[in-house]
Amino acid sequence: MEILKFISTNEVIAQAASFLLLLFLLRIFAWKKILAILDDRSARISGQLKSIEDTKAEVEGLKSELSAKLSKIDELAGERFRQEANKGKEAAAEIKKDAHLEAQQIIQNARDNIKYELEQAKEDLKEKVIELTIAAAENVIQEKLTKEDEERLARGFLKDIDGLKLK
Repeated sequence: MEILKFISTNEVIAQAASFLLLLFLLRIFAWKKILAILDDRSARISGQLKSIEDTKAEVEGLKSELSAKLSKIDELAGERFRQEANKGKEAAAEIKKDAHLEAQQIIQNARDNIKYELEQAKEDLKEKVIELTIAAAENVIQEKLTKEDEERLARGFLKDIDGLKLK
């Protein structure tokens, strides 16, 4: 309550009147300018917010566009991978075919070599049989045959052997 002793009614009325006068003068001279400044600031802020929203929308559009491009790239990469895989399969099939043909050629060459070796073996066997036959005949006859008789007997023996098929 002691504070109330320091307050005088005239001062309070003077201060209230000064405040109302200041408010009236501000309303007449500065209120419209202050409101204009506030309106400008509000418009600038709303413009910036709209710009931010537009930028956000643009970013979202770019993001979806980028996502679409990435999915298309993935599709193209998958297609390219499938094409290359098919090329690899075709190359593998070609290599397999070539290897099969080469194996067939090797088998045929081996068969031809076996035939040749068999023929050589037959010829060697004929020669050995002839030599053994002549040696046996010589032992039996003990030099009673002449050289021409030996050759005639050998040729006859060869004809007989040719008639036989060695397998």
